[in-house]
Amino acid sequence: MKADLRRAYDAEAASRAVMDDEPWKAAERERFAAYLPASARLLEIGAGHGVSGLYFAGSGHRVTCVDLSPELVARCREQGLDAEVMDFADLDYPEAAFDAVFGMNCLLHVPSADLPAVLAELARVLAPGGLCYWGQYGGLDFEGVWDRDKYEPKRFFSFQSLDRLRAFASAAFTVLDARTVPVDRTPDQFHSLILRKD
Repeated sequence: MKADLRRAYDAEAASRAVMDDEPWKAAERERFAAYLPASARLLEIGAGHGVSGLYFAGSGHRVTCVDLSPELVARCREQGLDAEVMDFADLDYPEAAFDAVFGMNCLLHVPSADLPAVLAELARVLAPGGLCYWGQYGGLDFEGVWDRDKYEPKRFFSFQSLDRLRAFASAAFTVLDARTVPVDRTPDQFHSLILRKD
């Protein structure tokens, strides 16, 4: 599954680099930024071509980006971001290395059965009191390869309700905020949680 994700995102790296950044995504970044201390050590998982990483770096934070796709990591580096090819389920960083973790539309590729271990790994690299943003499309109950996906190979998705995401998150974090943003697509909701490691 991860090999297929890497191939799919490598193949679409050029087209993703010219995608329009939807206003609600910018608003979500700003919402999380309001929680961050100055000059936070921030890890972006599933960083894509670096839109969010550039935003946080431009806001004065010390940003590290990771992504499964070498092509997308190369796009991040071209823009001056510190970026590594890495699986966020197995991060090559010591405990408490970061003050914040940001993940937008990447944890939706994780099967439900694997989420507890992945969230524990994110908590491991966060300092006590560290913050985590988890945002992903949802609003319908689906887990598997999405047959309407335009990418090749078609990608695995796990779309869930906000209540289910909150339940998963609560095992590793304190939930500070959780909300749903209506979006003009299928699935037609975007769920986001701001979490704290206690």
